[in-house]
Amino acid sequence: MLKLIIGNKAYSSWSLRGWLACKQSGLPFEEVVVPLYDQDWDKRRQGDEFAPSSGKVPILWDGDIVVWDSLAIVEFLNDKTGDTRFWPKDEAARAMARSMAAEMHSGFSALRSKHGMNVRQVYAPKKPDDDVIAELTRLMESWAQARARFGGAGPFLFGEFGAADIMYAPVCTRLATYQLPVARFAISYVDAVLNHPFMQDWIAAAQEEEWVIEKFESAENT
Repeated sequence: MLKLIIGNKAYSSWSLRGWLACKQSGLPFEEVVVPLYDQDWDKRRQGDEFAPSSGKVPILWDGDIVVWDSLAIVEFLNDKTGDTRFWPKDEAARAMARSMAAEMHSGFSALRSKHGMNVRQVYAPKKPDDDVIAELTRLMESWAQARARFGGAGPFLFGEFGAADIMYAPVCTRLATYQLPVARFAISYVDAVLNHPFMQDWIAAAQEEEWVIEKFESAENT
């Protein structure tokens, strides 16, 4: 059976992506949650299971096969499930979805660093910094293009829930947590992602976690 090691569900955005990928695959998997930055964290991340990723989560084991990095986990599971569950079938849509997933993977650093994921909180809205506003503008542009060209009748970026939505799911939580300004069309997309059954399961589990990391519990967290 697949074994996925993840961090706290309240805070770990990359773990969320890896977990959503496993859920989307439909394959059975064992889930192991390790609390980030507790007193055993440094020792734990030096263990053999974490060695390939240098202690980072998520990390996916399939027997003696190991995959780390959320986007790599998406691609591994896409191959394992016959290329049917993650990417659009249409060539143009697939190219755009892959580009958007890669852009999320490597970009939006201001949004990510200044508005860390915390699915247990909703903060009073405040004007974002200019670099965050610029990234939100880019986000709205790419989402609008995907929805207009390939969204069809479905509620997600490319109609059906897939890899691009998995990569942007933590952003949707940030938009809700910090009440960041978004275009009107994006409200329904964010709602669709947050109300997806997988996301509802994740958020519910996060509420039950006993771990609290104080540096992630402020609206000013970085």
